[in-house]
Amino acid sequence: MSAYVIAVANQKGGVGKTTTALSLGGSFARMGRKILVMDLDPHACASIHMAFFPEKTQRTALDIFKSYPNFPDQQNSPIYPTHSEPRFDFTPSSIQLSELDADLKDVPGKGLILKKWLAQTRRGYEVIIIDCPPQMGVILVNALVAADEVIIPTQTDFLALHGFKLIFDTMRLLNKALKSPIKYRVLPTMFDRRAGACRRILNILRKKMGPRLFETVINTDTKFRESSARGRVIHDYAPKSRGAQEYTRLAREIDRGIKKL
Repeated sequence: MSAYVIAVANQKGGVGKTTTALSLGGSFARMGRKILVMDLDPHACASIHMAFFPEKTQRTALDIFKSYPNFPDQQNSPIYPTHSEPRFDFTPSSIQLSELDADLKDVPGKGLILKKWLAQTRRGYEVIIIDCPPQMGVILVNALVAADEVIIPTQTDFLALHGFKLIFDTMRLLNKALKSPIKYRVLPTMFDRRAGACRRILNILRKKMGPRLFETVINTDTKFRESSARGRVIHDYAPKSRGAQEYTRLAREIDRGIKKL
């Protein structure tokens, strides 16, 4: 069975996108799944978090796009093992990913490059998670088209709803060209039950999204920031923390959906 591909996307920064990609990867690995997390954001926050510093990393996600139509062989693969779990692999980002819109301008089928690369890669994994850039462009299009499911992390405040609308507009545009609509679910993040505004936004999301909203809600937890500073996913740094437990709950919720396919 080939991997289930998840794109973590939102066209607003600061909503927990990278935290979700890495924490979800850590959760699946701890559940015994062989996983790959890919950092496709030119800001490389996930890469730096995992101690893959762009200036010191030779092989990156950029190689997938720049080498097309001849993808890197196994010896030059941009996939690395991590210090987290033996089942947790990682593809680091490159700042030069920001130049791909210009570099691929005249390349036919440029929106399908990642999907084609994954076709020959995904059999080695059970779950592949893509940390997407917030900007609309060729990388985000590649990730959304390649994904079996899109997770949209949404901070539970009013300002975060703007990015929420942008990603929906992007998916609506892509759906016009795709054979089947993009499957997506929304993940409430950075929830503070003490704040009335957070509770109101969560209620709005539940009414608007219905079953497209995950049952799991990710609360604020200082352990996320601390684990990032240590270059670890939260499961390595604070496995008993609220954040680690909630992402494990999310992984199980997703896993139940995969098993129904």
